[in-house]
Amino acid sequence: MKAIVLGETPLTLEAIAAVARDRVPVHIGAAARVAMDRARGVIDRVVEGGDRAPAVYGVNTGFGALAEVRISAGEVVQLQKNLVRSHCAGVGDPLPRDATRAMMLLRAGVLATGRSGARTVACERLCELLAAGVHPVVPRRGSVGASGDLAPLAHLALGLIGEGDAEYEGVVMPAAEALRRAGVAPLELAAKEGLTLLNGTQLMTAVGGLTVLDAEDTCRIADLAGALSLEALKGTARAFDARVVGARPHPGQQASAALLRALLTGPGGSALAESHRDCGKVQDPYSLRCMPQVHGASRDVLDFARTVLEREAGASTDNPLVFVDDGGDAHDHGGEMISGGNFHGQPVALALDAAAMAIAELANISERRVEQLVNPHLSSGLPPFLAPSSGLNSGFMIAQVSAAALVSENKVLCHPASVDSIPSSAGREDHVSMGTTAALKLETIHDHVRNVLAIELLCAAQGLDLRRPLTTTAPLEALHAAIRARVPAMMTDRPLAPDIAAVRALIDDGSLLAAVRATGVVA
Repeated sequence: MKAIVLGETPLTLEAIAAVARDRVPVHIGAAARVAMDRARGVIDRVVEGGDRAPAVYGVNTGFGALAEVRISAGEVVQLQKNLVRSHCAGVGDPLPRDATRAMMLLRAGVLATGRSGARTVACERLCELLAAGVHPVVPRRGSVGASGDLAPLAHLALGLIGEGDAEYEGVVMPAAEALRRAGVAPLELAAKEGLTLLNGTQLMTAVGGLTVLDAEDTCRIADLAGALSLEALKGTARAFDARVVGARPHPGQQASAALLRALLTGPGGSALAESHRDCGKVQDPYSLRCMPQVHGASRDVLDFARTVLEREAGASTDNPLVFVDDGGDAHDHGGEMISGGNFHGQPVALALDAAAMAIAELANISERRVEQLVNPHLSSGLPPFLAPSSGLNSGFMIAQVSAAALVSENKVLCHPASVDSIPSSAGREDHVSMGTTAALKLETIHDHVRNVLAIELLCAAQGLDLRRPLTTTAPLEALHAAIRARVPAMMTDRPLAPDIAAVRALIDDGSLLAAVRATGVVA
């Protein structure tokens, strides 16, 4: 991907990931610079008015419940430093590097909308840190999602001003030292800039956006795993007929069914499928037959979440917002600052809660397919627990138990965060979104889902081995081969944890999707 130009390049999930993970450079567009300069002129006029200027929230007043406390002109800059320092109250493990970088990009994007009133140098400094690879240490917990992600963004701003800790070249050190080594000057905060760096939804949007992007591939992996299981279980692809899914035209259902058809009925066909064509079985269990309906519904909800997150990525989530009159230059125009609530994370929180439920269902149905594979009463002739010498060997018995444990935990985690609210700031912030809790839960659920799918892929590959010499379709043989290149078939018991981890790594690095795509299947 080419460089991201703030004010010109839409911050899609792909663009966010490109900066967060691939270190694609970020620049500020000319129009964004003009917009920031003009908005800053409005702030400067308030500052120049000194103690005679009207009270403007966050510029010459306190914050939250202290909004009515007037701050003298001589204390305006100290106010901003105090705000950043006092709001650094996060706890827990630090965010991973990609989430921190996504936060930095998204915050720079907010400033570049020209409605925050920050100087252009504040946006430039965020871009410089991204380019240099200086990443402030941001604890992952401590946000209730309104006035946005205050504590996490405060830790981000703390590193920007050369305080707190930062990671640079793989080492965590004092932020001042990281900036010195990278050749980046710490930002000296001006009026409103502490506040403008803190108000917003950038943690929930960063973590949620990266997870939703990954979850879109996870939906494809679920189709791959399900197709391999169906073949091992001697199921049929007839339920995925285009006429059937076309009679209920949900886009996700149609996309999932199209992929399943390509996997199961591609050129050359499946000798395994032909071997039981006249077996007399009328219908498969729902976990096989209803894959397009279940997997597809998850795709549709994730598509909704993507729309919300990309809309949020381009939004002005600061407070107060600066609106500049048309005409004039940065010091010769009028404007207005309006306090509002764009920092409230409810739109994102609801979307991420929905995404969590959607992605959890992929593991829910996957675990049922694992049960079909390991249960001799359900598996169409496969040995108990897929063990060639069952009894002496336990095979994949406990792999199914691990999948069940993860699915059960996901059900607990799927309780929506967005229905909760705890008032803060002496009751001034009396309804909050808990959007960051929703994002962090989604991240955990998604991790569990990929582990469950890794277990299913292991079991399905073993089932296919036990059906030999019969072969399946070219794309599913390629999928099987990619798994077997890392994990041999299990003819006698061995620890399964390394095998699960190996297949999980193949999911994460894209190897399984790449193997199938190499056969010409669009996945």
